[in-house]
Amino acid sequence: MILEERPDGQGAGEDSAQLQAAGGVRKVSDPTAQTRHSWLQSPRARIRQQISKELRMRTGAENLYRATSNDRVRETVALELSYVNSNLQLLKEELEGLSSGPDTHRPEGEGVTVPMIPLGLKETTELDWATPLKELISGHFGEDGASYEAEIRELEDLRQAMRTPSRDDAGLRLLAAYYSQLCFLEGRFFSPARSLGLVFHWYDSLTGVPAQQRALAFEKGSVLFNIGALHTQIGARQDRSCAAGARRAAQAFQLAAGAFGLLRENFSQAPSPDMSTTCLCALERLMAAQAQECVFEGLSLPALALPHDCLAQLHLAQEAAQVAAEYRLVHQAMAQPPVQDYVPASWTTLVHVKAEHFHALAHYHAATALCDGSLAAEGELPACEQVFQPPTPGEPHSPALPQQPEERRKLAKAHLKRAILGQEEALRLHASCRVLRKVDLLQAVVAQALRHSLAKYSKLEREDDFFEAAEAPDIQPKTHQKSEVRVPSLSFMKVADIFHRLGPLPVFSAKNRWQLVGPIHLTRGEGGFGFTLRGDSPVLIAAVVPGGQAAAAGLQQGDYIVSVNGQPCKWWRHADVVTQLREAGAAGVSLQVASMLPRQEPRSTGDHQPALLGPGRLPRSRRACGFEMPAPTRASPQPLLVWSRRAKQGKPRGRPPPCTGGDCGTCP
Repeated sequence: MILEERPDGQGAGEDSAQLQAAGGVRKVSDPTAQTRHSWLQSPRARIRQQISKELRMRTGAENLYRATSNDRVRETVALELSYVNSNLQLLKEELEGLSSGPDTHRPEGEGVTVPMIPLGLKETTELDWATPLKELISGHFGEDGASYEAEIRELEDLRQAMRTPSRDDAGLRLLAAYYSQLCFLEGRFFSPARSLGLVFHWYDSLTGVPAQQRALAFEKGSVLFNIGALHTQIGARQDRSCAAGARRAAQAFQLAAGAFGLLRENFSQAPSPDMSTTCLCALERLMAAQAQECVFEGLSLPALALPHDCLAQLHLAQEAAQVAAEYRLVHQAMAQPPVQDYVPASWTTLVHVKAEHFHALAHYHAATALCDGSLAAEGELPACEQVFQPPTPGEPHSPALPQQPEERRKLAKAHLKRAILGQEEALRLHASCRVLRKVDLLQAVVAQALRHSLAKYSKLEREDDFFEAAEAPDIQPKTHQKSEVRVPSLSFMKVADIFHRLGPLPVFSAKNRWQLVGPIHLTRGEGGFGFTLRGDSPVLIAAVVPGGQAAAAGLQQGDYIVSVNGQPCKWWRHADVVTQLREAGAAGVSLQVASMLPRQEPRSTGDHQPALLGPGRLPRSRRACGFEMPAPTRASPQPLLVWSRRAKQGKPRGRPPPCTGGDCGTCP
């Protein structure tokens, strides 16, 4: 179930072409081509017109927001942007429902489950990669930028498709593929001494307020946020009325919590509220609580079939108390500024309703164990008694579990009384929120739990009950299946560097400077060509013999061979280059080399400093991609979104020993 007020992301139903990554094959799909019934065309056209209208309104509000310096006007415009953003998300949700068939957003199971809170995806505008990349390839890499139009078009298509991922594993693979390409782009084209002039525009997921930065970290952080948000949408769409669906939903929310935790630990100084440290902390807690709720639902399915198992019902009471405790922490985080200023009020109320509902469920299951369960065995008494908290704080022992039927009945009535009060409070909170009043499923779940409590209480009620029921002790929160936060693996989608033709990334990047020399024609002398080779991809000239053929031609130690007889060889292995040199006859061989130049020192002042730190500060997920980047650079003094966590510095890449001896044809 999806709340109406929340921004629910774009999903797969927007007009833009989608790039589906499945098994390494990307497909461009249009939702209009997936229409199943002709009668859907009219509602679809109406929704598209409304979306266009809302987009025009958002563009005008965005321009006013950027142009004005009046704080009151900016607050009013921000409120309007939040309203427009919410309408856009709802319209896109409705459009996807028409494209995918009926009951798209609701689990297909018949069981009644509490609705979850999924996050909407951050939206972004189109980005022109072509102009700055062509200029950089021509000016810095010394190649024809126009010859890389296919690669640039592939990158732009990938980013365009990333804006509207499908709500499944294919959408996750698409976002992970683009994130991996951003890692490649960062290492190859971004340097402290040069700015590409790109400006990344993203809209806040919660408020719709636009934000922009020149830092590539903002783009990477926004994509990582969308990976977490997409996991929440996948989790909310699972059918949790069965054990398998509850398990899949729990895993999705665990991965969402891990994504937000990774973003919180590695990025700082975010320009939008949804990526601030306080908001990410609240979102991480929310997703962990929802994952624990799914764990409870999975455990409750077999336990409900065993109402006479006293220990099983008491364990279920502790599980419900654990969920209630976690939702209380989430409610405290959401009710505190600044999070309360931009988190929808319906979310905060729903979290409060869930805290009361699961607290009441804990007492209901405790009462079930007391009135319906069989007497606990002698060996199970200590475990059963540990379920209840001591009546006074600091008391070491829990209250004893009564063994007499009458005493158990009285204590069960006390727990049912607290359960009824809690469920009535949950219904009151539900009715106080205008948005939640429209969520019939939530009211049905709480009302059903209240009916069960009242029915069980009436069975225990007797006409001669004139005693005052004792206060039921609290339930000790505890889980036997802790929902651990899981960091999503960004390396499961294996991708190749789109711009691999430029050469191996550790050498041919914007952080390094080199000069292309050649073609240089060499002939074999008495001692060979007069140089020693070492390494792979690219092959390095490790030594030049004074007075030899290579020295006379101007080759130097440290040059990289990039072409042999007109064939690009940046990615060749040592043996491949040696083979070509051996096959050179009396006519000799033509070589082109890249002669490395001293690095430029980063400017101490300036407008555009690097947004990301070097490879020594990469997160685990980045290292899992297998990227090796040049040495770390200094962070920007400006408030840009930056990597903030320091990881262990990787060891420098070693090179194989130089080729010695005269058998390879390249040694003196």
